[in-house]
Amino acid sequence: MMKELKLTIELVPSTSWYNNLRSVLPKSVWDKIRKKTYAKYGYRCGICGAKGRLNCHEIWEYDDQNHVQKLVGFIALCDLCHHVKHIGLASILASEGKLDYERVVEHFMKVNGCDRKTFERHRREAFDQWRERSRYDWNVDLGEYESLVKPGRRSS
Repeated sequence: MMKELKLTIELVPSTSWYNNLRSVLPKSVWDKIRKKTYAKYGYRCGICGAKGRLNCHEIWEYDDQNHVQKLVGFIALCDLCHHVKHIGLASILASEGKLDYERVVEHFMKVNGCDRKTFERHRREAFDQWRERSRYDWNVDLGEYESLVKPGRRSS
């Protein structure tokens, strides 16, 4: 069994792309959540501890039996950790010359203290899970954050 990875790939099912809290909130409300998240993590990446530009990453749990995608919180991530989480998008950006994909892979290996074989296995498993989950329509549960969304703004 593979050791627990500190930094993992998290692929949102294609049938649930763009179903996120940020897209249904006024910018001012999202900015409050984002800034509160950065402060919670001491203005450092919540995974690797890096300082600098941060991203507010939504943390989702998936009920694969009932096809419910639930928002359970947020984490502050540096650009490289965020690119690992969204490795599919990272690959697209790299193909457009906008990102060094190898640098993202090297970051994954450094944070996890692992080799390329471990990265490739994890990536393959993440995409297998993504393909399976993408076969279904997901009910998006914004959990405790649902009350922040104005009626009529929900995308699903």
